[in-house]
This record gives sequence, structure tokens and C-alpha cells, in this order.
Amino acid sequence: MGILDTIKDTMSKAVFSPSTLMSGRGGLHMAQILLSLVTFLLASFRGGSSHTYWNYAMFTWAFCPIMTLIITIIELFKLDILLVLCMDWGDFTTGMAMSSTLMTVSVAITYGNFYACLKCLYGWIVTIFAFLCALVYTLEVVKDKILDKKKGSYLAALPGFWKVMEAFVSCMIFVSLTGYRDRPVLILCVIAYIIPFPILPLIIATNILKKLKKCLPFNLDRFVFIFLVISVVLYVFAAIMWPIFMFRNNPRPSDCPPSFCIWAIQFMVAFLTYVNLILFTLDLIFTLLGICDFKRT
Repeated sequence: MGILDTIKDTMSKAVFSPSTLMSGRGGLHMAQILLSLVTFLLASFRGGSSHTYWNYAMFTWAFCPIMTLIITIIELFKLDILLVLCMDWGDFTTGMAMSSTLMTVSVAITYGNFYACLKCLYGWIVTIFAFLCALVYTLEVVKDKILDKKKGSYLAALPGFWKVMEAFVSCMIFVSLTGYRDRPVLILCVIAYIIPFPILPLIIATNILKKLKKCLPFNLDRFVFIFLVISVVLYVFAAIMWPIFMFRNNPRPSDCPPSFCIWAIQFMVAFLTYVNLILFTLDLIFTLLGICDFKRT
């Protein structure tokens, strides 16, 4: 009955609070939702594309405002008081703002690179709105981390956000993958990229939900350590094999613009492979040494 009484007592405090929308945080949330929606609609009216970067941009401009809307509704009705029982709500919201900033900034840059040109006025309009969208998410992170000096427990702290960056770089690798079919070694590299990816969100979610973490039949920190060792080995393999088998007898063409050149996108995969290898390696080192708030295993 103790748990039920706690829930009832917490629910009694959950009331509709319109003043939430009038605060600086509420204003930023409204701006984020509005600008993301406008950018999404503008990009949609421009016309569809089979390009994976366009699909990623559309997903970002839909996912980020939806998450912001959910957070706003929860805070509007003070339901975050109930969620505090199982998670650090402040850490989650700040972490989501940091993740959304990462996604919207990357989308603004890639969209501008692919669809903005001297004769592409509409592409420039969408790009401008994309950067405005990224700006309002960045302002929320600045407000939370610098002005309000919020301390993160996981997602908004270095260990959790490091996992978010690893997952983000993995997504960018998947978006950029091309030219690997009918090449067994490159297919193995793709498998090496795939194996760690679904485990990362599970690790992040389990660390956010403190109650769930306590119910696990195994030590999560030890599991994370084993996962990092395997991930480093997989990315070392991909970092060696992808450049060798992709670029051997395949020099950069003389007419290779950065926007629509397959070779440049294949090179981006190699570059991002090394970026994620560095991230996973540093993650493993920090975990072994127990520094920068990483839990020593």
C-alpha cells in the first residue's frame, strides 16, 4: 500500500498549469514546435526525394517537435511529478534538448549542402528555417546548462550524452551507406555497424529508468563494459576494411562535387567510422578509469 499511497499523493499534485507556456522554457518549446512544423511543411512542398539525407531530415523535423510537444503536455499538466518516481525528469528533458540540437544542427548543414545552391531559392528558404530550428533548440541547451546550471544524472551528463553521440554517428553512417552490395567484406562492415546500434538505445533507456535498472538480473555496468569492448573490435575491423575495399582502384573522380558525388558519400562513411571508433574507444577508456562521471567497472 505504500507505493499506491505515494502514487495517489503524487497524482493529487498533478494539475493543469497554463503558466508553464508563459515561461521562457515554454516559449522556447512553442518556437521549437512551430519552426520544426514550418520547416517540415516547406521541405514537403518542395517535393519528395529518394535520397536518404532527405528522409533523415524529414524524420528529424517530425521527431524533435513531437518529443517537445510530449514534454510540454506533461509539464503543462504537472505529470512530471509522477514521472519523478521512476526517472530524473530534469535530466531527461535537458538530454532530449541536447539530442535534438545535435540532430537539427546536422540536418541544417546536410540539407543546405544538398539542396541549397545559387539558383535554388526555395532550397535556401528551407535551409534558413532549418538553422532557425536548430538555433531555438541550442538556446534551450544554453539556458539549461549555462544559465540555469542544471546538473545531469545521465542523459544530460557526459556518460549518457556520449552514448547519444555514438548512436547519432551510427545513424549518419547508415544514412550515408552506399556502394557496398555484392562486396562480401563491405557487407561484413555494415554488419559491424549494425550490431552495436540497437543496444545503444536500450542502454540509454535503462539508465534513464532507474527502477528498471534495479530490476535487471545482471550488472548493467559490467554489460556496458563488455559491449564497449565488442564495439571497439567491430569498429577497428570496419575502419581497416572499409577504406581498403571501397577505395582500392577507386580514386576520387575529377568531376566530384561534394553534394551529389557517390565517392564523397562513401568517403563520409569512412570518416564517420573513425569518428565512432574514437568515441567508443574513449568511452571504454573513461569507463576503465572511472573518470568524467563514467562508472568504473
